[in-house]
Amino acid sequence: MDLTLYVKFFLGLVAIINPVGLLPVFVSLTSHQSAAERNHTGKVANFAVVVILLVTMVAGQHILNMFSISLSAFRIAGGTLIALIAMSMLQGKLGEVKRNQEEDREASGMESVAVVPLALPLMAGPGAISSVIVFAAEHRTLADAVAMSATVILFGLLSFALFSMASAIYKILGKTGINVITRLMGLLMLSIGIEVMAAGLKGLFPHLLG
Repeated sequence: MDLTLYVKFFLGLVAIINPVGLLPVFVSLTSHQSAAERNHTGKVANFAVVVILLVTMVAGQHILNMFSISLSAFRIAGGTLIALIAMSMLQGKLGEVKRNQEEDREASGMESVAVVPLALPLMAGPGAISSVIVFAAEHRTLADAVAMSATVILFGLLSFALFSMASAIYKILGKTGINVITRLMGLLMLSIGIEVMAAGLKGLFPHLLG
């Protein structure tokens, strides 16, 4: 088992989900809550993200098989989606792929925002789910499954820690600082998307691409 693979997977999750970039959204959605309630919301949201990604890891390949979708085709689709989200992040925005105006209006009228829209679709969105399915399909041993599960849980803990300090981090970084981080994550995420698409094209057209 190559440890660097899981470091790359972890950094990929950090770039795709971008918990730092979501801090202003988290602060906004929980502005009516007390400190204890905000902490509980962050805990529930990150627990939900971990559960969603672990279920995706286990069921992803079966879903692809059910619809007779090849891994190479899904790589191209997932890589394209990741690249689209990354292009939006490079402009300092979350993008309509992660959330839309309808979901914003729905969120404003909900008492609990931990699972919807915070965990899904803002955190465990299409990009993160696609990334997990592709990685899990490529690494199928029991040791890989254990290491991947540990990586997802570690990400959840890191994200929860950031959300716990959301107000302080937001005050320190400000909107400009968070936008800079979001753009850097977007650049890293765009590179990941291109790599995933290239692997998919190579799988579909092995003779064409050599």
